[in-house]
Amino acid sequence: MSRHPKSAGWREHPRYPDPLIETLDSRFEQYRVFSAAVERLYTGCRWSEGPVWFGDGRYLLWSDIPNNRMLKWEEETGRVATYRKPSNFGNGNTRDRQGRLITCEHGRRITRTEYDGEITVLMDQWQGKPLNSPNDVVVNSDGSIWFTDPPFGILGNYEGHKAEPQVPQAIYRIDGDSGTATVVADDVLGPNGLCFSPDECILYVVESRGVPYRKILAYDVGEDGKTISNKRVHIDAGPDGTPDGMRCDIDGNLWCGWGMGSADLDGVMVFAPDGTKIGRIALPERCANVCFGGAKRNRLFMAASQSLYSLYVNVRGVAGG
Repeated sequence: MSRHPKSAGWREHPRYPDPLIETLDSRFEQYRVFSAAVERLYTGCRWSEGPVWFGDGRYLLWSDIPNNRMLKWEEETGRVATYRKPSNFGNGNTRDRQGRLITCEHGRRITRTEYDGEITVLMDQWQGKPLNSPNDVVVNSDGSIWFTDPPFGILGNYEGHKAEPQVPQAIYRIDGDSGTATVVADDVLGPNGLCFSPDECILYVVESRGVPYRKILAYDVGEDGKTISNKRVHIDAGPDGTPDGMRCDIDGNLWCGWGMGSADLDGVMVFAPDGTKIGRIALPERCANVCFGGAKRNRLFMAASQSLYSLYVNVRGVAGG
């Protein structure tokens, strides 16, 4: 598959600074690279999700859920090719601390891709019943795998196979040593994107079915790294806010995929550690998820609806995100 032509009606801005990058609070200024612009790397997907960077190969993988495939973008050539098809309706992706690909599959399982390409199923059931549709995933520095399991992928036949949920929607932790799975939270309405703060003391989780609006929740992570407590609303997205996937930078800012409430909100919202909205990257499509990559982890990749975008920023992403 060759690089797809950039769709008509959109092009990179030829002048700097790029007007698509908006400062909402003076704290965002330090993170802007004024000679960098939003780039569209590929278009032609049905629903882009789960970007993950492989620095050792200088490529990015991401999911195209309805097309039941994962794609690969090469940094050096810009070439895009199919990485995996069928992907079992893969959604969120990350890497474990040994560099192996970890994937949430709407086909009701969590998998690890071994170095030789073999796929290992890490979890596909809870207490003898199938998972719902694992959505997003992050790996802690202790090797544990944390993922969300809402029913979104089994509500119809577009992003999975329609089925009735058999287990409550929850956030799970798979121990990195024993492989034992535990439920760390089952009180989130539509658990979606998640990530840790730089010191891994806070777990952030998007509540997609929050009442009355979507929220980004925060939990304190226990000293043993196995439990969470002190649930609280970190960010209330309001009537038009639609946070989805997110990642944290080394300064503790949250870079959140956003959109669908209204066109003028599509893109990425950036929040300071105190929850203040400090910046925005406007895109012509809703952004579902992001990751940091590039040689210095200072290139933000954005999986947005039908396309993949990137932007160089003046901060590095947290390792393992």
